[in-house]
Amino acid sequence: METPAYKRVVLKLSGEALAGEKGFGIDGNVMVNIARELKGLLPLGVQIAIVVGGGNIWRGAPAEQSGMDRATADYMGMLATVINALALQDALERNGVDTRVQSALEMRQVAELYIRRRALRHLEKGRVVIFAGGTGNPYFSTDTTAALRAAEIEAEVILLAKGKVDAVYDADPLRYPDANRFTELSYLEVIKRGLGVMDATAASLCMDNQIQLVVFGLHPGNIRRAIMGEKIGTLIKGG
Repeated sequence: METPAYKRVVLKLSGEALAGEKGFGIDGNVMVNIARELKGLLPLGVQIAIVVGGGNIWRGAPAEQSGMDRATADYMGMLATVINALALQDALERNGVDTRVQSALEMRQVAELYIRRRALRHLEKGRVVIFAGGTGNPYFSTDTTAALRAAEIEAEVILLAKGKVDAVYDADPLRYPDANRFTELSYLEVIKRGLGVMDATAASLCMDNQIQLVVFGLHPGNIRRAIMGEKIGTLIKGG
């Protein structure tokens, strides 16, 4: 049996990755592909937690620019992550994967309230845990949520799956085809260069807690490759 490089991981799925080629909403094929790939990893003993974004449904920044209250816009974004989490749970369970959704916002009819010890118990039992609702607070991104949850559950790595790019670049590769691609970086370089792979709060949390970060494109097989330790995308670690 193959030996994974990581035993406990946080998979961060951006909203745009879940939208697939449509660019908005939820792409059912993307969900099924993710579910099948994760199902194949669980027999290897990998404990998988997932943090989902909500940008495929709602983006708070444009709403704020048009005059909406920032906190209101952020809470709406948190609700969008719950929608994505429920859709992903459905895809996983239809593929035979026992899954729990834990929300930082209390909504008992659809999800458990986030409790760290309960999340750890689910992981130990081989269940996939999906963290929804961000941190439960406005002004914090879902990247910060991924860093916070990874620190809380003592995950070894965050797998940051992107929808349109396959690594970290020194400029937007979609706008600048000659942008330089990085294979490895430190968190200090990410912060100092303002590379935008994640916000400074999230990067600092990862650096302080010695959590590695792998940034890659959400293409079939890439989650497995990242967990098995293959060199894909960009690896960020250290100070």
